[in-house]
Amino acid sequence: MEHEPVLAREVTDLLVPSLERGGVFVDATLGRAGHARRILDAAPRARLVGIDRDPDALRESGANLAAHAERVRLVRGDFASLPAVLERLGDASVRGVLLDLGVSSPQLDDASRGFSFRSDGPLDMRMDPDQALSAHVIVNTYEEQDLARILRLYGEERFAGRVARAIVAARPIDTTARLAEVVAEAMPAPARRVPGHPARRTFQAIRIEVNDELGALRRVLPAVVDALDEGGRAVVLTYHSLEDRIVKRFFADEARGCTCPPDFPICTCGASARLRVLTRRPVRPSAEETARNPRSSAAKLRAAERLREAA
Repeated sequence: MEHEPVLAREVTDLLVPSLERGGVFVDATLGRAGHARRILDAAPRARLVGIDRDPDALRESGANLAAHAERVRLVRGDFASLPAVLERLGDASVRGVLLDLGVSSPQLDDASRGFSFRSDGPLDMRMDPDQALSAHVIVNTYEEQDLARILRLYGEERFAGRVARAIVAARPIDTTARLAEVVAEAMPAPARRVPGHPARRTFQAIRIEVNDELGALRRVLPAVVDALDEGGRAVVLTYHSLEDRIVKRFFADEARGCTCPPDFPICTCGASARLRVLTRRPVRPSAEETARNPRSSAAKLRAAERLREAA
């Protein structure tokens, strides 16, 4: 059965209008190219630059995009490397950018990648399998206070201190199943009875740390706006509140322009709005979509359009 990308219709509907006359769009988190293929189908004059740091994803996406091969260029890299990729390929400006920040289903379902607390595998969680930092390194070498910090900051884990102490006491921890067990045992009994796996927030926090997900997002968003042509669109899919907060604030700041204090009689900063926000509220999956794909339930979509530069 074909995998359905999250909010596929909504993503396509938002990006295709900016591509009707052709031009480049960038899927900077290509995955298995589910979104990209739909956009290429709907915008026959558009060209794709697809970026992903997972070589397995790039191989599969190449096969999935075979029908559009003459309009596709695939690049291995982190989405934060977008400016360098465009410069290298000679595409200084683009008509659309998509960032889908979730872990792909194939990555979650492959126990050997170590992303899931529901299946046993090695502690890994690297989007790029060639990088040095892995979940195993974090779990087994970080100081207790550093573990607690990332659990609290990236997982919003109420019991970060308890979990960090339990992890340090249980070392060495080599598998996802063992880590999930240690975290669950560290939780007070009432927390273990709350719906959802007690290790979910811990796994999220460690994955974010391994892949520098929030740092990369903060770096790439200004580069996205710089790359977009007037009328070009940016669409971002997030899956937890930390990501969504960064995107929401960035879009709002870029749409506001002037940063002078409200009591200033005239603008002295000279800043002008660079974006028009297209989604007043985040777009969420329908009940029908979440029934088909429960993993989509946390998704939020935000989109914005590039404005003309002020003279």
